[in-house]
Amino acid sequence: MNEYVGLVGKVWNYAHVLRDAGVSAGEYVEQITCLLFLKMDQERADGLDEPSIIPEQHRWERLNQLSGDKLARAYSKALEELGRMDGLLGAIYQKARNSIEDPAKLQRLIQLIDEEEWISLKIDVKGAIYEGLLERNAAEVKSGAGQYFTPRPLIDAIVSVVEPAIGKTVCDPACGTGGFLLSAYEHMKDNPRAREKGMAAKLRRRTFTGIDIVPGVVRLAAMNLYLHGIGDEETCPVHREDALLTKPGEVWDYVLTNPPFGRKQSFKVFADDGDIETEREDYERPDFTVTTSNKQLNFLQHVMSILEIGGTAAVVMPDNVLFEAGAGEKIRKRLLDQFDFHTLLRLPTGIFYKQGVKANVLFFDKRPAAETPWTKELWIYDFRTNEKFTLKERPLERKHLDDFVQAARLAGRTKRTETERFHKFAYADLVKRDKLNLDVFWLKDAGLEDPDSLPPPDEIAAEIVESLEAALQRFRSVVSKLG
Repeated sequence: MNEYVGLVGKVWNYAHVLRDAGVSAGEYVEQITCLLFLKMDQERADGLDEPSIIPEQHRWERLNQLSGDKLARAYSKALEELGRMDGLLGAIYQKARNSIEDPAKLQRLIQLIDEEEWISLKIDVKGAIYEGLLERNAAEVKSGAGQYFTPRPLIDAIVSVVEPAIGKTVCDPACGTGGFLLSAYEHMKDNPRAREKGMAAKLRRRTFTGIDIVPGVVRLAAMNLYLHGIGDEETCPVHREDALLTKPGEVWDYVLTNPPFGRKQSFKVFADDGDIETEREDYERPDFTVTTSNKQLNFLQHVMSILEIGGTAAVVMPDNVLFEAGAGEKIRKRLLDQFDFHTLLRLPTGIFYKQGVKANVLFFDKRPAAETPWTKELWIYDFRTNEKFTLKERPLERKHLDDFVQAARLAGRTKRTETERFHKFAYADLVKRDKLNLDVFWLKDAGLEDPDSLPPPDEIAAEIVESLEAALQRFRSVVSKLG
């Protein structure tokens, strides 16, 4: 543990030096990713006598001998050419560029990485070190961290409830740095079957699929999974694409995901050369029953489409998905009728980097076509009312979700019992609610009576902004329909 903490601190401390040179925390971690892979490739060749997968002119030993402008030019050229290769190399280096303009500082970073023997570290230690860097980065860039950072305690609790079975496939169509895939992998590898002949290879190469639209995030995810033992030099489980653009030909047994927050669709379209050209306001797919510009509703429809019959999904969604009229109401009705929507977790504010976010986790199973609704009752766990978290003073910990995990494990659904925070609602009662509003609550919020219990001003302001943005989007939709 001390080895892990010391190495994270050592590597991260240099970020402060580069910050003064105009290199952001995110750019710094990307440079570490690109350089670290080159270093480990050299270590495999030297220590394990394995052939290098890096072209000779771009290998670590050559970069490590250069300095000044020659180093900067050689490194930039390596990033450019490696980014055009296939497999894991292409995923890690695609669109990568040298953001360290001072060659002396680049050389110092190379020396820092060269001082360590990375390949000899255990997989768990290497993965923990890299995740530590990602977490430090997320803390540094709070405003943008939401695009790839989901609190690990929440991820682990979701996986503990679902308990993905070994031998089944897992997909995250908005994978960020791969937190859901890693947690599912850790759960599966604890199974005795993980040691059976062939199962380890299946876990490494054919079990997990991650998709993300942002090149830099794909790079971080590919490296994160690789350092944890998922994927190899030829097989990359992470793909850069617009998950919502077309229906994939593949379906998965489990879909675990936290799509980007925000109501308006803002995903971009890739041209044939890989560049980003335009923005899409909506997606028209034959497997989507509703056309909408709400990206959460589109992601929910996408998850419903890529889930294998008999499969299970756990999806983090903002509150508006539970009560929005029009498209939202239609999708909720489909979810209740054609799927077994059995569990809903209401999350507290203060656990995401974007302030004031009110979110939920929707758990549902895909079922074959039937004449009667599959959902018989929806169990709702209220983890929001009278629960207050902050990123620093009271961060979310796994122990805070123990009661939910114990009460909601899918393997024990037939033995569930109601508690103060865990109630069940029959299908017949849910469909009677106005606009099929599933934003159901029953606990009394102490904050309504005690002014000292109100959320901090920044959270209140963020909620007001969210509401105003939603109203503006509705007005734009009305104007558009009026021609």
